[in-house]
Amino acid sequence: MELVQKKGSNKHTFTFYDDYFNYAVKDKNGSGDENYRYADFPSKSSVVIERNEWLRNVGALWIVIGLFQIGHAMYSGVPLSGKGFWMVIGLVCICWAYFSTVKYSVFSMEPMKVYVIQERYHDVIIEEIKGRRIQQLLKYYGDVDPENDPENEINKFHWLQKEGVISEQELEQKIAEVEFLKHETQAQYIN
Repeated sequence: MELVQKKGSNKHTFTFYDDYFNYAVKDKNGSGDENYRYADFPSKSSVVIERNEWLRNVGALWIVIGLFQIGHAMYSGVPLSGKGFWMVIGLVCICWAYFSTVKYSVFSMEPMKVYVIQERYHDVIIEEIKGRRIQQLLKYYGDVDPENDPENEINKFHWLQKEGVISEQELEQKIAEVEFLKHETQAQYIN
């Protein structure tokens, strides 16, 4: 499955495979392409807003110049025709700056951060990755390892519950299973 996000000069492509996803980004600063395991995807994100500050500031300056021209014309008694030109251009620039704003959810991963544009596919992409993350974590860590130290196993299942991979009830079942194996192992050493 592949989902593509585009906004302005930004293009982000998410390609989902069984064990990993590919994140490809192309924007005015360059391009990048990385593969990530679902299990490595962080549960927390930050928000970054990309604005065109220069265009907004120039628009504000032109509005001020336009207002000055209109005010000067009114004060001098000169006809107003053509005096609001720079004000209109300034308003257009401010509107353009506003509509070219891009908002991202940012997930810190190595070697590059994953930026998900907050648009119509945003939630679909996040939910797809998180769903596959849960499946992958269960595949890697969901079973009790009888060779591992019981305390480490219990800590592992607490971590899985904290990450939202297993429920409180499943945590209790896994801890009971670890305790049962621990007692079985101790009983074998006594006999």
